[in-house]
Formats: sequence, structure tokens, C-alpha cells
Amino acid sequence: MGASPSSTDAAARPAEVLAEPRRSLLGFWRPRYWPAWCLLAWLRASAALPLQWSLAIHRLPGRMLYSLSRRQRHVVRRNLELCFPKLAPTERERLVKRHFESVGMSLAEFAFAWFAANRRNRGRFEVRGIEHVTNALALGKGAILYAGHFTTLEICGRPLKGALPNFTFMFSHRSNALLDEIQRRGRVRLAHDAVPSDNVRALVRALKRNAAVWYAPDQMHPHGELLPFFGEPAMTSLATSKLARLSGARVVPFSFRRSDERGHYELEFHEAVREVETADPRVSTLALVSRLEDFIRAAPEQYQWLHRRFKGRPPEWPDPYRTASSAP
Repeated sequence: MGASPSSTDAAARPAEVLAEPRRSLLGFWRPRYWPAWCLLAWLRASAALPLQWSLAIHRLPGRMLYSLSRRQRHVVRRNLELCFPKLAPTERERLVKRHFESVGMSLAEFAFAWFAANRRNRGRFEVRGIEHVTNALALGKGAILYAGHFTTLEICGRPLKGALPNFTFMFSHRSNALLDEIQRRGRVRLAHDAVPSDNVRALVRALKRNAAVWYAPDQMHPHGELLPFFGEPAMTSLATSKLARLSGARVVPFSFRRSDERGHYELEFHEAVREVETADPRVSTLALVSRLEDFIRAAPEQYQWLHRRFKGRPPEWPDPYRTASSAP
């Protein structure tokens, strides 16, 4: 992975990928990168296993995280209490445990997505509704694939590069430079193009090239607006609506999930959300959030509940993650 690409390969790559050049991994020799090297070795070894075996093996780290991480366990519980208040406590706790297992299994899915041979995709993915994307792309202004942060995010990108003429993945930079480069390379392999999530200009240019862009703005946004998420006020980004009106791109909701524990996945594109064309970004964002809630209900254990979705609210709203031990 440390070798530089040939000039032929570089010329074939989209311009936005070349905007962040490939870095040699040989420069990451300092001790602070050794844990990341160990993780990389583990992912490569996991990718060599049958995916069904790897998923079963990685349920154990998920269970260990549930048992050992009191803080993260608390965050998941509070999120589920707020979003699914009608669940019985015992049923909710089972969902908490299943979520941590899904988090562990996501390591196997990261490994497969980034390092497994393409031939191993055969029969693994069921993709429905691709016509909704092609209809949007026929307008020539790109398509925004509106999705959420699910634990299966990486592996469900595998079939889209072959199914779409110009598929663009987004990525957030990591504080560890080695992990950041590994992630960037993984995303580039999954798509025709990859752009940083904080680079709005690159995103708009991708849409102008008529790309289908995987876009997941569902996490807490400090400069967003307070909108209901499962009925609970949460700081929510209005960027999808604004981006769609700026670019003219259609917004196509996109759901995906692990359909069994043998390594099979369902991906479905849905009809473009017409409310995005209204003048009020709040109205269109509420419509999009409602679709996301439906996707989560279909596989609640696979949504990323480790994120503190309800933090950053105005002072009149108490911090739902605050515990008695953290009070001043």
C-alpha cells in the first residue's frame, strides 16, 4: 500500500481525489502509530477470512466493549431511552447489547470493504431502486444519496461503484494521520471519487460533474437548528436542502442494512424527496429526517447510537447524557 500510483493510474483518477495526494505509509514509523499498524494488520488478516466467520469473531469485541465501557454504554442507553421510550427496559437493554455486537461486527465489514477481492462480492448484495438514482442523474445535476450513519456503512459501499457511473464517497478526517490515510484509501477504492466532508466546494463540484454523492448529515450539528429526531429535539443540519437548491441535484433517500449474520446485505434507493424543492429548508429537512427514522426502525441495532445525537442543545434543554457523578 505504500507504493506511489503510476502516472497512468493518476491520470485516470478524478481530480478531487488527486487534490489530496496519496501518502506513503512508510513515513508512519513513530511509536504513536504502532497501535494503528496493529489495527491495520488485524483488518488485513480479517479480510482473508470468510466474511461469515469474521462477523462471528467480531461480535466478541462488541460484547467486550459493552461490558468494559461504562461511558459508551450510558450514551447508547440514553439515546435509545429518548428515541424508543415505549420499549420495555429489558427489551431496550437487549437492543443495547445487539448494538454493541453490531459495532464489533462493523470491524469485519471495514476489513472486507477495504481489502477483500472484488470476486467475493458475488451474491452478497441485493440492490433495489437503482432507477431512482439514474432518473435523478438524467437531469445532469447530480444526485444526493441521503443516508444515515449505520454500522454497515463501509461494506454497503462495495456494490455502488459498479452500479453507478460516477459514485462519490465522503470522508471525515481522523486525528491519527495513519488511520486517516488508511480510511481515505479505503473510500477511494469503494468509489470513483472521494471528497472530505468539510470541503463544500469539492462536494458542489462533484455534483456539477453529475456524480451520485453518498451524504449522511444525521449527526449533531452545532450550527444547525433544533428539530425533532424521534420526537426529541436535536441540533440538525439543514445543509441537505440548501445544497440541493444550490446545485439543482435531486435528493434520493438511501437505506441499507445487514440482512443476516452470514454476510448478506440489502440496499434500497427510494423515490426522490419532493419537499426539498420547497422554499423552507426546515420543511424539507423534517421530511428527510422522517425517512431516516423509518430506515432506523427497520434495523435499530445497526444505527450508530454511540454518537451523542442530543448534545449541543440550547441551555433551556438539559444535557441528556449528564449523570449525577458528572454534576458540579
